[in-house]
This record gives sequence, C-alpha cells and structure tokens, in this order.
Amino acid sequence: MNEQIAVDVSDGVQTIRFDRPEVSNALSAEMFDMAADAVALAERNTSVRAVVVTGMPGVFTCGHDADELRTYIEGVKFGDAAIRFMKTFATIDKPVVAAVDGLCAGIGTVILLHCDLVVASEWSIFSAPFADIGMPPEGGASLLAPMILGYHRAFELLVLGEQFDAQRGLESGLINRVVSPEEVETVATGYARSLAAKPPEAVRAARRLMRGDRRDVLTRINQEAASFVELLRSPAALDALTMFTQRTVG
Repeated sequence: MNEQIAVDVSDGVQTIRFDRPEVSNALSAEMFDMAADAVALAERNTSVRAVVVTGMPGVFTCGHDADELRTYIEGVKFGDAAIRFMKTFATIDKPVVAAVDGLCAGIGTVILLHCDLVVASEWSIFSAPFADIGMPPEGGASLLAPMILGYHRAFELLVLGEQFDAQRGLESGLINRVVSPEEVETVATGYARSLAAKPPEAVRAARRLMRGDRRDVLTRINQEAASFVELLRSPAALDALTMFTQRTVG
C-alpha cells in the first residue's frame, strides 16, 4: 500500500505494519490516511476476520510526526488525518490484536486502548505524556483509559506522564501477555488466527456487546480535538508543544 504502511493478508488475518524505522515510526498525516484506508479495507474484505497492527523490531511508534504537530500549531486545529484514522480504528467491527516490541509512545499507546488483545515484548515501554507537551489526551483516550486501567493509573499515564514498562502494562490491563521480542508477532498472529477461525458473527456480537456504543468514543475524539485547539490559546501549553516539536526535530 505504501512503503511506510505495509499491509498483508494471510489465513484470514490482515496485518497492518508501521514501517518508518528511520524516525522511530513517527506517524505522519499520510501514514494516518493510509492506515485508515487499510482498516477500512479489512472491514470490507469478507476474507479478513481479524486484524493485527504492529511496528518494527524495537519500535511500535514514537507517536505523531513532529512536523505534523507543527502544522497543527500553525493551523490552530487538530489533524484531520489523525482524527479519521482514530475514528476508523475505533469503529472497526472485526477483532484487532496489537503486537508491540519496544517503544510505544503517544498515540501509539492510545491505539492499544482500541485493541481487543495486546501482546508486548518484555522490553516494551509505554508512555502518553500529553500534559507534558501541552496536549490533551487524544483518540478517545480520556474515555477509554480510565475504563480499562482505572482512573488513577490512567491519570498516571496521561497526565503525570509516567512510563509503564511491560510488567506494569500487564498489571494495569493495558496489555494481555508479555513474551520475548522474537515471539511477539508470532503470538499476536496466533491469537488473530484463533479469532479468525471462530464463527465471525459470534465474535462480532460479543465484541459489540462488550465494547458498547461507539458513539460515545467518537464524541470524545471530537471533544479532545476541540480541547487541543483551546489549549493552543494558552501560552504555557503552546510553549510546551512548540518546545517538544523543536526538540524532536533537533
């Protein structure tokens, strides 16, 4: 599909891979659009019954591309491509398994909140220090993180900016299983193939009932984007975000 977003379908499983290792898989607007297209393709393809989302050895994603964040600052709006991806990802009707090895930061950690199963290597590190860089939570994280992790752990992750190692991620419910780096993708794909082999209507019905009405998530994504624009009017938040983008590039 694109050299930065690799897509493969095998045995009823579509794998979507972030493939931009030279910048730690920083997600650009183009990558968000391509990833959203890949998710939509999986939804339409009747031969696909489960999805795996993954990165490269050592890095899932470091989060937003700093150049894109600067574009958001200059345009005083949140990126349409990022919003489209998160909404598409949030509403896919097929089960999603994440395979994480190494760095998983910002929106990368948010992506995991939308997955049904998460497999991570023992060396993985999870962070979402939105407040530190002058941003609000995004992608529905302010709704989903407290539901999945509990309020206090979610506050640690999203506001205090604490890093979670693999063991803390396991204990908090962010991830399901910790394995060696060499096993991450194999185990995740095994879960996806197991789901793909089950009656698809039963899997989707259970998933819909467990996840609840997704309109609440879509509304929260919009609210978070509006909060981002509002924060750009705050000198302190704007300075923090500007310093982050400059530091990331420099």
